[in-house]
Amino acid sequence: MSDILANRLLPKHFSLIRAVAEYGQLSLAANALALTQPAASRMLADIERHVGAAIFVRTPKGMEPTAIGVALARRAQNLLEEIREAAREVEAIRRGMTGTVRVGAVTGGAVGYVVPAIQTLKAEAEAADIHVDVAPSGALINDLLAGQLDFVLGRIPNGVDARQFSIVGVLSEEVDLLVHQSHPLAYAERLTMADLVHFPWVMQAPGAPVRQALEGVFIEQGAAIPSNIVNTTSLLVMIAMLAASNAIAPMSREVSELLCRHTTGTGLLQLDIELPIAVAPYHLITVAGKRMTPIAARMRELVMSEFDNRRRG
Repeated sequence: MSDILANRLLPKHFSLIRAVAEYGQLSLAANALALTQPAASRMLADIERHVGAAIFVRTPKGMEPTAIGVALARRAQNLLEEIREAAREVEAIRRGMTGTVRVGAVTGGAVGYVVPAIQTLKAEAEAADIHVDVAPSGALINDLLAGQLDFVLGRIPNGVDARQFSIVGVLSEEVDLLVHQSHPLAYAERLTMADLVHFPWVMQAPGAPVRQALEGVFIEQGAAIPSNIVNTTSLLVMIAMLAASNAIAPMSREVSELLCRHTTGTGLLQLDIELPIAVAPYHLITVAGKRMTPIAARMRELVMSEFDNRRRG
């Protein structure tokens, strides 16, 4: 009997069962499914004939499910969602929106552009296998050339021939100086670099773009470059150092805004400094002539769309 029932009940039957259970009125359920009430009534009669029992009973308040109706309505929700998921998966396969995409990005690019693109891509293709590597540009470019990444948000390092790449977009990067809210300068205004020299710092190693930009501002303002520095590329180490000391850390604007939101609970805030700190722009970089998979090409398109939206905004 169960096999016969399984073969006779169709998705449209389960849609009607769920709709009647949800709305409590056959007329409302029919309207939600774009059916006439007579057609819905005939379909419900067919369902009950297949099942061999009443699915709903009419009461003064409307239509209430029987015990069998409750069971079928509960199953209908899961079944219809599985059908929709199957349809999305088929469409993703048809469009080539399956498989793996590997993206490399500097920290600001990962937070500002890659994460929003991932959210959109996952809405289109849940099964997409997405990998994101966050590292300095030199390491990212090496992995790109080795075929381990589909594209990169980063900079071309000195000594690397840029002609082997396709380079698009000019993604600006601004730097904020972060401290813990208990820092002596946390709420000071219009700070100069001379005000910051004697505090401990935690930042990337010499030669990193953010550090070069910061040192350039110290030099521009005639201030000594800090000597008390902990060098690290780890964001977690930076956050821990800020929480445990009077250290100052330079971070890209995208990361800074993420960490300083009240909802994150980090207790960090941005110093009010007199002059802005701007880093050399980075770009979206692929290996010239390399053909990308549809899923990787879509991810790249979404990253560029996010960049265009920010530029227009």
